[in-house]
Amino acid sequence: MFYATWWSLFPPVIAIALAFILKDVYLSLFLGVVTAGLLASGFHPWAALEMIVSTMNDSLDLNVFIFDVLLGMIIVLLIKSGGSSAYGKWASRRIHTKKGSLFATAALGLLIFVDDYFNCITVGSIMRPLTDKYGVSRAKLAYIIDSTAAPICIIAPISSWAAAINSYVPEGSSMTGFQMFVRTIPYNLYAILTVFMVFLITGLDFDFGLMKVHEDNAAKGDLLTSGSSSTAEASEFPESPRGTVMDLLIPVLVLIAGVVGAMIYTGFQSGASNLVEAFANCNAEIALIFGTGMTIVLMAVMYLPRGLMSFRTFMDSFLEGAKLMLPAMLILTLAWTLKGMGDHLGLAEYVSATIGSTASGSILTPAIMFAVAAVLAFATGTSYGTFAILLPIAIPMFAADEKMMIICVASILSGGVCGDHLSPISDTTIMSSAGAQSDHMNHVRTQIQYAIVVCIASVVGYLLAALTRTWIVPLAAGAVMIVLILMALKRRTQTVPVGRV
Repeated sequence: MFYATWWSLFPPVIAIALAFILKDVYLSLFLGVVTAGLLASGFHPWAALEMIVSTMNDSLDLNVFIFDVLLGMIIVLLIKSGGSSAYGKWASRRIHTKKGSLFATAALGLLIFVDDYFNCITVGSIMRPLTDKYGVSRAKLAYIIDSTAAPICIIAPISSWAAAINSYVPEGSSMTGFQMFVRTIPYNLYAILTVFMVFLITGLDFDFGLMKVHEDNAAKGDLLTSGSSSTAEASEFPESPRGTVMDLLIPVLVLIAGVVGAMIYTGFQSGASNLVEAFANCNAEIALIFGTGMTIVLMAVMYLPRGLMSFRTFMDSFLEGAKLMLPAMLILTLAWTLKGMGDHLGLAEYVSATIGSTASGSILTPAIMFAVAAVLAFATGTSYGTFAILLPIAIPMFAADEKMMIICVASILSGGVCGDHLSPISDTTIMSSAGAQSDHMNHVRTQIQYAIVVCIASVVGYLLAALTRTWIVPLAAGAVMIVLILMALKRRTQTVPVGRV
């Protein structure tokens, strides 16, 4: 009786609302899962329990967990070797200000565009010592990491996201999935404007809302602002005094090269005939595991013979890395289960039917598509799932109007990233908290205020895109709107006293 009705939205809405009210993401997700189980089973407790357990088993992605643990081990080893500390000292001799540390973090996020998980953890582990030194709050670090992860991957032709989107384009379309993806890039307003806003607020040295509270507290030495870190504090690990910058840079470069190389290899193993097809058909999860595993072997060769740590200390890093990532993996488990329970309740079918009856060939369609994609991604915590649901609807709808098809596909991709960015149950949001070692709800509550500014500008942009059928006007208008909103907020912030969260 609840299948494919508005009740299918109720469990994720409950989970997200409670996360903001209770500030406890674990309990909130658990209650959302229980609510979904009761609805899906017709309020039979035993049947609900069986369904939840079965869904959890089916939803778990062991490859992601293996990657998380191995990457956690790498983070611990980089610290124990003294490489992170040495890099921090080296960078501090070249980067002398807080603003410089933020620009460097954003720039590194732009460079690591292959995969969002990889981006979140790598940027966080490299830049956290430097941003800590200059009094950047963990919430601000998490925001920059998150804003240069999925938004960059969704506009990078060579990335795991491009590969996934390529597979969602239905057969018989007027162009290949990769061709369509490339043409949507300049119309991906939310992603481009999010990156623009990161550099804008960094250049202006301006923060507002809860983020300003966190930044003011960080300036006084409280990087976490009354929230316990969602993961173990990396600083608790002993460091070797003989580590060098190369002890960090070489493993990171090998990690990047290993992941990219493995992606290309798995792509060609899948039958690709060129580099573009290889990235489009790669197995990103296996590539991530290969890259991290290879890096750990390299680190053993680099660290053990030089006595930077003992073999026992090296092996203990495996369990310490797992502990470091355990909170993130627990949140992911509950979020994946909630998504699976949404499938049992027919959430996708409900959204498909709703958008099919609501959207039309009017100039409002791109904005509607953006809004629906954002709501769906926010409720489910997944951009990929949102794309899989909405792209097969939008593409045939505009088969006779290729320009509008590109704009609408871009609006779905943009809306999916927007909802993913806003959602506390999103994989990327969770991984960004883990990478920054930030309390998860602190990250969510601060980021959402910034993301809404870009969201408003994107909606206006898609209205203009449908009118002008060009990307220059909506992108420029969105950038101007963000500047005007920030100027208004800056004037208001200067007159409002700020306290602790």
